[in-house]
Amino acid sequence: MYVVVMGCGRVGSSLATALVRIGHEVAVIDRDGSAFLRLGAEYTGLKVVGMGFDRDVLIKAGIERAEAFAAVSSGDNSNIISARVAREMFGVERVVARIYDAKRAAVYERLGIPTVATVPWTVDRFLHTLIQDGQTTKWRDPSGAVAVAELNLHEDWMGRTVSALQSATGSRVAFIIRYGDGLLPTNKTVIQAGDSVFVAAVSGTVGEAVALAGNPPPADS
Repeated sequence: MYVVVMGCGRVGSSLATALVRIGHEVAVIDRDGSAFLRLGAEYTGLKVVGMGFDRDVLIKAGIERAEAFAAVSSGDNSNIISARVAREMFGVERVVARIYDAKRAAVYERLGIPTVATVPWTVDRFLHTLIQDGQTTKWRDPSGAVAVAELNLHEDWMGRTVSALQSATGSRVAFIIRYGDGLLPTNKTVIQAGDSVFVAAVSGTVGEAVALAGNPPPADS
């Protein structure tokens, strides 16, 4: 998937690098070129300086071929304007905006633009909205710091160990449902066809873990 991210603050940079790690193409827009320093050396996508609602800037970022757009700057107005431009002018299907004002967020939800407020699991919510088809998070602690999610595993994970899965996804396998029974696995437990695998992960990494589990295992796992 090709994703354009508008805003390279803490959320935008985390979202962009997470998307790159799970194999997506990404372009990041920010009006301040120094903001791109937050991306780090592992980010291999495009960096575009400019206003995220400017048509020419969006075109330079590849909006015409984008399959998803995330507006995560520090301003509600900039986020919603750029989100509407991406949706209405360029026809991007998957658009989400970060909105600080809860009343505004409700209005834009009714307009068909999903919004995410300033909550601890913002990056997870963006990843879920942009690239996931179903709700996977089953439980989250009251502080929002840790979540339990069900993985939709790629078929090539069958026959691999729990240890390999944990290493690849950065999560911890909490339990497995096998033939209707709960199982507390060890690192050496082998994943079988039909297993329902549930992992615990820190907020900000849940969406990435789910996406990685849906890909084939790394060659060295």
